Amino acid sequence: MPFAHPLRDAKVTVLRTVLLAACGLGLAGCDAIDSINPFASEKYKTEIVPDVPANKLYSQGLAKLEDRDYEGATKKFEDLDKQYAYSDWSRKAVLMTAYSNYEGGRYEDAITASKRYLQRHPGSKDAAYAQYLLAMSHYKQIPDVTRDQERSEKALVALTELVQRYPTSEYAPDAKAKIQITRDQLAGKEMEIGRYYLERRNFPAAINRFRDVVSKYQTTRHVEEALERLAEAYMALGITGEAQTAAAVLGHNFPDSPWYKDAYNLLQSGGLQPREEKASWISKAFRGVIGMDTRTAEAQ
Repeated sequence: MPFAHPLRDAKVTVLRTVLLAACGLGLAGCDAIDSINPFASEKYKTEIVPDVPANKLYSQGLAKLEDRDYEGATKKFEDLDKQYAYSDWSRKAVLMTAYSNYEGGRYEDAITASKRYLQRHPGSKDAAYAQYLLAMSHYKQIPDVTRDQERSEKALVALTELVQRYPTSEYAPDAKAKIQITRDQLAGKEMEIGRYYLERRNFPAAINRFRDVVSKYQTTRHVEEALERLAEAYMALGITGEAQTAAAVLGHNFPDSPWYKDAYNLLQSGGLQPREEKASWISKAFRGVIGMDTRTAEAQ
């Protein structure tokens, strides 16, 4: 007959009691526990998401694009990038994410995706297109001339980078055309502010704005008016030499401009004629850019 150990037998008895109590709780007390457990109704289970072939995800994204479901297309391309990171499919996915966002009018998201592509694949064959999407996303957000032109400045930078980095790409000609439009927009903003100051007889502030147009945006349509406004402002301040130079440069480069006629009449009303001073900043700004030579407006 085996020897009975009183301590061991006591432990077994206690263990049996606990187990029986637990069983009873499991049968009779479940509802009580569930009532105070906020997660009792949630059932957690391991779910394995099957891998979708990369080419299928890509095709699904293209199909969404054809249906003009740009948000859905973006989701497919983002999934492709995540599931096949560091592959060529990922490279394509990031570019198509930028394109889908651009087509859907989500320009900030397009800018983000374009930058990500350029950071990852700066030397790829599609880098020029990514830069184009980046630039156009800024360009599409250019506001009217009465508002802040920060977006115009960003568009100009991105478009210029496209032309400089990828001068032979198919996107360069369009970028060059849009650079001119963007520069014209920025010049228009400077002219608006300059006119504001001129009307309020704040001539130094007006001159600074018109000077920016003459110095930075000579090839825009605003340069003729800027030169005439400079003549006005300098005449008002009694700085006749600069006024005469502004009129002379205007007459030399735009002899048929109505702005030259206004500047000429303004000088005549003060007993002056257009005359270029070679030391003037106006003369220096134009020399070699629009073809200023030694002739003056008077000689014409």
